[in-house]
Amino acid sequence: MLFEFIATIAAAFGMAGLALIITHLCKLSGKRAPKWLIPLFAAIGIFGFQVHQEYNWYGQQVRQLPDGVEVVKTAESTEWFRPWSYVKPQVLRFIAADTGNASMHADDPDMHLVNLYLFERRRSVQKILQVIDCTTPARADYVMPEKGSTLTVDEHVKQTTAWRELTTDDPLFIKICTDTSV
Repeated sequence: MLFEFIATIAAAFGMAGLALIITHLCKLSGKRAPKWLIPLFAAIGIFGFQVHQEYNWYGQQVRQLPDGVEVVKTAESTEWFRPWSYVKPQVLRFIAADTGNASMHADDPDMHLVNLYLFERRRSVQKILQVIDCTTPARADYVMPEKGSTLTVDEHVKQTTAWRELTTDDPLFIKICTDTSV
């Protein structure tokens, strides 16, 4: 975030410098440039850089994902205070699954445990452990058993999780349940 702030200030100074060159060229030609030209160009630099960052954030994050972590869902956004997003919606949130480290239940090969990573612009990444049931299909947050619990893993999962329906065309279901490499 600090580097983005510094880059925003640099964009403002760069555009203001361009306006300064234009004002000096106007003086050489014997004309006068308007006084508001330098602040206008600085504002354009700030605004342009921020819009550029909003659209490139998703691609930068995806390129930084390690091997085995794949994007399974994106959320495009249009906002009234970002009118350009109606022309081209922005991806401000996405979910990535660690399919490379997904584990299968020893007794039930249709039950998988996978880490999901929730990415959102200007927020920290959240990690959620999910249980995926490929036969139902359904998914649930995995809750770690308390220390000293005598429940088996199956009993613990049945008692502590709230299952949510998962459609067969959901990218998470496809990546975990139909991909033979997992």
